[in-house]
Amino acid sequence: MKLTKTLMLAAAAAAMPVLGFAQEADVPTAVPTDTVFILNSLLFLIGGFLVFFMAAGFCMLEAGLVRGKNVTMQLTKNVVLFSLASIFYYLIGYNLMYPLGDWAVEGIVSGLFPSVGVLEAVGVTADAADDYSYASTGSDFFFQLMFCAATASIVSGTVAERIKLWPFLIFTIVLTSVIYPLQASWSWGGGFLSEAGFSDFAGSSIVHSVGGWAALTGALILGPRIGKYKDGTVHPMPGSNLPLATLGTFILWLGWFGFNGGSQLAMGSIGDVADISRIFSNTNAAAAGGAVAAMIASQMMFRKPDLTMVLNGALAGLVSITAEPLAPSLGLATIIGAIGGVIVVFTVPMLDKMKIDDVVGAIPVHLICGVWGTLAVVLSNGDANIGTQLYGIAAIGIFTVVASAVVWFILAAVMGIRVSEEEEINGLDMAELGMEAYPEFGKG
Repeated sequence: MKLTKTLMLAAAAAAMPVLGFAQEADVPTAVPTDTVFILNSLLFLIGGFLVFFMAAGFCMLEAGLVRGKNVTMQLTKNVVLFSLASIFYYLIGYNLMYPLGDWAVEGIVSGLFPSVGVLEAVGVTADAADDYSYASTGSDFFFQLMFCAATASIVSGTVAERIKLWPFLIFTIVLTSVIYPLQASWSWGGGFLSEAGFSDFAGSSIVHSVGGWAALTGALILGPRIGKYKDGTVHPMPGSNLPLATLGTFILWLGWFGFNGGSQLAMGSIGDVADISRIFSNTNAAAAGGAVAAMIASQMMFRKPDLTMVLNGALAGLVSITAEPLAPSLGLATIIGAIGGVIVVFTVPMLDKMKIDDVVGAIPVHLICGVWGTLAVVLSNGDANIGTQLYGIAAIGIFTVVASAVVWFILAAVMGIRVSEEEEINGLDMAELGMEAYPEFGKG
């Protein structure tokens, strides 16, 4: 009996590895196509609403860095510009950005004014979903829209405190429906920059420098605020609420994980998820490097750390890593971000010497660091080269400046873009909107 039991146990033990291997053989070696579709769409949707939250970050940052008499105007502009971007990117921009139309100039214009963007039918099935193995039109449209709206938010802060509301909103319509989508199609829509090998993973140039170029053009045409530059001296105009500006920076920092991580555009494999994790880590490292470097540089330059420089330093680090957040090591990502932070500290006074009035520092952060980040791609991406990167930067910059200048000048000639001297001195909140953000302050 004991011998029989021993033999039975031995046979069972011998069979166990065989049973294990049989179980493993049933595990699918590839992720089902429908699962890939679901995961990719989920990445677009989660990344999209994180980038949407950046709209709140821009809004709070700008509200904190303008003077109290102009806060309501900045809040209004940020809410309405996002709403206009949503409508006009749907009507024109999305299909202009991607080759969906019949009429096109190869590599330059991808379907000018084709039929408006459409979504999948309600209750779409697997066989009818657009590009089933990739992601849905709905999720892609939602994700790309957020990038478009972010471009307009960049302009808002630079031209604050002296621009009329309606001309700014009209410029926003043109920027989000034509200027941004057209140049983005050159890289992300399979246009001539893509064919040339230009590399901009999540938009240091395509998104951020475009907003910066448009902002710089507007600032030059508008001129500085009254009293900013007088008798050869720069007169600081401190913001109304630094805690609010700090909150806005942290919101932007958070949203950037969706901005860069979502730009992986795929989450249907182990490799994709590993890459997304790497992007998150590098994005955070660059922001941290930018903030610390800006604090040290401001201490050396101004003898005291400057909070606004630290905030913009973190954002500069984020912009700097956006063109290539995947390939660098954590150390290199930190260095790339740190260089961005230093750039901000030195560029802000340089702009003041040139009498270019940038209220929130968007030109150093988004334009200058956008260019730096695009060039820094060659430090870690072996497929990129400096000549092609410079070519892409120049093409995007020249087009954006010329197109923006045409729109600004037309608006200035037709309806005027700057408020009167009296309205600027009294504040745009009361002059343009008839309401204050802080009505109880200073009233006893």
